[in-house]
Amino acid sequence: MNERIQIDVAEPLAYKAIFGLEDYMKQSGLSKAHYELIKIRASQLNGCAFCIDMHTKEALKNGESQQRLFLLDAWQTAEVFSEEEQVILQITEEVTLIHRNGLTDETYKKAIEKFDEHYFSKIIMAISVINVWNRVAISTHKPLWN
Repeated sequence: MNERIQIDVAEPLAYKAIFGLEDYMKQSGLSKAHYELIKIRASQLNGCAFCIDMHTKEALKNGESQQRLFLLDAWQTAEVFSEEEQVILQITEEVTLIHRNGLTDETYKKAIEKFDEHYFSKIIMAISVINVWNRVAISTHKPLWN
């Protein structure tokens, strides 16, 4: 793969702004486990190797099981995710792939049955943040960390 401009080097203030969103997410009250599932699933959908690598390692460090990570791509048929997690993963897919149908009414109704308006808003923000990171990493061919 050809080397590309790295935005964190060329425009560090842009990165700093995205990290501001990350700082918000860290103090938002969104469960770490939920945030990692969102980050990994969106990154899988977007094909972001850099983010998949980073966030699966973080999830394992935070106590996530290897089995659940191995099955995340098949979450709809794997019986290792709670109903709450399944709704979060469905929202993640629909918002990440927003060009298809957007967040459907059916998924939205399930979400508001499970989450209050604040937690729902945090889920949407989490999905938005990782999608920003994915787009930056993919378009600049961000190299994997070892």
